[in-house]
Amino acid sequence: MPAPRSAGLIAVVMAVASLLVPLGGVSAQAEERVRREVVRQDPADLTALRKEAEKSAKELEDATKALEKRRAEIAASEKELKSKLTALQELERRLAVMRQPVSQMAELLYQQPLMAGGIVPFLSGSADEKTLRALMDANQIVAVRQQAVEQTSALYKETERLAGEAQELRAGNLLAEAQLAAEVDTLRQRSDKIVKSLTAALVKLGIKIDKVGRAALGCNPLRAATADQYPNGLIPKAMLCPLQQKGFSLRADATIAFVSLNEAYRQRFGKSMCVTDAYRSLAEQQSVYYRRPGFAAVPGRSNHGLGLAVDLCGGVERSGSAEFVWMEKNSKRYGWFHPSWAYSSPFEPWHWEYDPKIDTLL
Repeated sequence: MPAPRSAGLIAVVMAVASLLVPLGGVSAQAEERVRREVVRQDPADLTALRKEAEKSAKELEDATKALEKRRAEIAASEKELKSKLTALQELERRLAVMRQPVSQMAELLYQQPLMAGGIVPFLSGSADEKTLRALMDANQIVAVRQQAVEQTSALYKETERLAGEAQELRAGNLLAEAQLAAEVDTLRQRSDKIVKSLTAALVKLGIKIDKVGRAALGCNPLRAATADQYPNGLIPKAMLCPLQQKGFSLRADATIAFVSLNEAYRQRFGKSMCVTDAYRSLAEQQSVYYRRPGFAAVPGRSNHGLGLAVDLCGGVERSGSAEFVWMEKNSKRYGWFHPSWAYSSPFEPWHWEYDPKIDTLL
């Protein structure tokens, strides 16, 4: 495994680790453990790196869904918070109303304390009917106002409870969203690093890109699923990844697996695989169908139009040749296979297809 790729992954993991430890930083021992773990898990080839990119993308997708779910929960929580704040405002209004008669009572007793004679006549035993009536009125006022005071106290407690819950909800919402957003951002950065490492590895092995790297965008394995959204034979060029063999391209995951297969083939036979056809546009499918009736699928139904098939030469096109036998024995390890129909109906030893489900290399 080339050092740059390993170093890149180590940097990614260390960046993630730095987000998970206290401000004191990562200890030398912890850093060394992380470094050894990354080196041990560093993907050995393109297929493994593609798997790592897909795994990273799945983690990012799951985290993004969790963030979206949490945001929905936060929206519901904010609605509850708004309800609590509305209730709080209503309580404040009721408190203001209740404070008014209590205040009036205090003012009344201050200005006219049991009429002009105060409480002295009552205590001396010389209170007349007018004094007694004033005292009864005062008692009645006090009883009513006492009830208001008790209600006011209860409302104060309810106000404090609602204010506390509102503050807790707001703080919890902000913290939860910040944590999830940080996790998604970390996973996105990790995914981008892995895809860049994969693209760099493809370029080193001969995949040609233009000056701004546009062709490399189609080699992002995470775009493979996006390519499925286009009709057979109508996949945009930007969604396809070029092969080492000039002029041919496939869907990203198929190209990555084919490049790995091609490297193994080259080590065995001392040459790269010979390709006569790969992705076919709908127009190309129609042309082949009419030029070679019986040897091409109905336009719009060919795996070539999905970017998942190649036609090979250089010996592979001859059934029983060393190249063909080697392909039969080794191609499935890279997700490529010779379909059963191509053994007889029609007989096409040159035709090979890619299926990520049978990729058993890892």
